[in-house]
Amino acid sequence: MESWLAPACVSLIIYGLWGFFPKLAVTYINPVSALIYQVAGAMLVGLATLFWVGFQPETHPKGILFAVLTGVSGVLGTLFFFAAASRGKISVVVSMTALYPIITILLAAVFLREPVTAKQILGMLCAVAAIVLLTG
Repeated sequence: MESWLAPACVSLIIYGLWGFFPKLAVTYINPVSALIYQVAGAMLVGLATLFWVGFQPETHPKGILFAVLTGVSGVLGTLFFFAAASRGKISVVVSMTALYPIITILLAAVFLREPVTAKQILGMLCAVAAIVLLTG
């Protein structure tokens, strides 16, 4: 078995839960409150990981900047995800927001000069078509 496969499968399951739990949360509390509690949960995991792995921070200005931007992007994305979950069907909201790899692929092509294949373009078009069908 490939070394990446088991953690990827666990990640898939956890992300599935991550997409489902917000709908339950915003049924009882508003999206901003849900975000604050979600961040608290993330901090608990972060602290547990900190102690578990004996964290020794590496420092590089660009690495720190991009890591912080990752956190900002994730939390802001989650805030808007919660807002969408509170207003729409979670099956459609999760499917729509799961198209984020299209943004990643386009950014990687433009800024990192990673090649985009015809198969990837076809995959992105199929993903967009799927959202059109789900929301139609």
